[in-house]
Amino acid sequence: MKSFTLGFSGCPNDTFIFYALINNKINFDLDFKYLISDVEELNKRVILKELDISKVSFHLFGYVSDEYVILPSGSALGRGCGPLLIAKRDYSLDELTKKVIAIPGKWTTAHLLLKLLLPKLEHTKIMYFNEIPDAVARGEVDAGVIIHESRFTYKEKGLICISDLGKWWEDTTGLPIPLGGIIAKRELSKEVLTKFSNAIKESTLYSFSHKSECMPFIKRYAQELDDDVILKHISLYVNDFTIDLAEEGKKALTMLYKIGYEKGIFPKKVQDDFIFLPH
Repeated sequence: MKSFTLGFSGCPNDTFIFYALINNKINFDLDFKYLISDVEELNKRVILKELDISKVSFHLFGYVSDEYVILPSGSALGRGCGPLLIAKRDYSLDELTKKVIAIPGKWTTAHLLLKLLLPKLEHTKIMYFNEIPDAVARGEVDAGVIIHESRFTYKEKGLICISDLGKWWEDTTGLPIPLGGIIAKRELSKEVLTKFSNAIKESTLYSFSHKSECMPFIKRYAQELDDDVILKHISLYVNDFTIDLAEEGKKALTMLYKIGYEKGIFPKKVQDDFIFLPH
């Protein structure tokens, strides 16, 4: 039997989603090996086509849509959950075009949104997402784009939010912000794609019904161990769109790739069939 490679991040929303699948809490008859890693590392591995199924930033997908499709389950997409642009003082957007801004990875959707907000930005510095708030607080960079758990703790470090990039997207488009999702190689059979898509949905629903059971597994990989922070993280990034992108989620993704192409960020248009539809 062929073994498939599955990648997802150690962030609470991903470990919440995949808990039941990884720990044999649901029926699944395909053999797979899994890798838990930072999403930017997963992005890089997908560029090299090393993973059959993987969580990626939706920014990255704009460059690999010829080889991969987005599965309808497992996405981080919603309202009020976008990356935040933070600093020690209240810079204007014009001032920031000349400043050094830390980003959590070249291929992250956070970086894509920053490029859309500040198209003339000259200097970025790539850092691990959990290191950005401290780097801003120490003055190593002028500002930073934060994601994941950091959005709940940056104020404790005396930092302020200059721009909520998710809100900016929502105000501009009227659509929820698509951050990341699960993609799979187009070469996989429809049967395999359907089984993985359905398993991710079932695994997510299991975790919703067994939250306390999931916590030790989630804490094993989380950057912030406080239960309240973890639960806030999950409630923000795991929602109805995670169960199924539905029409609104598909519209948001279509808009993201349309704008990205029109702004010259993506080299080519994303194919119309970029979302897999299970049997």
